[in-house]
Amino acid sequence: QVQLVESGGGLVEAGGSLRLSCAASGTFLSFSRMDWYRQAPEKQRDLVATITLSGSTSYADSVQGRFTISRGNAKNTVYLQMNSLNSEDTAVYYCHVGLWGVDYWGKGTLVTVSS
Repeated sequence: QVQLVESGGGLVEAGGSLRLSCAASGTFLSFSRMDWYRQAPEKQRDLVATITLSGSTSYADSVQGRFTISRGNAKNTVYLQMNSLNSEDTAVYYCHVGLWGVDYWGKGTLVTVSS
């Protein structure tokens, strides 16, 4: 059973930065891609950033140039460096992977940006 644990959320002032971490366990396989999603209150869960095993990255337009996704040296870890945060970035951030057609999600970490 794959388990994902996120950390690093918190309260930050507008213009500030946070770094989220996600560690996956429960498999010896390396995930071909790892994603960060976010869900703001009363909104749908949206894809924020993706990184593949080869290191290719992609971002939602709303975070392009401000957020950076990266994989850690430890197997199946992923980070999300978030800079120039604004109130619209307030959300619960979730780590996501897929394996053999099954989606796995962490419990999420709350990011609150005060204006």
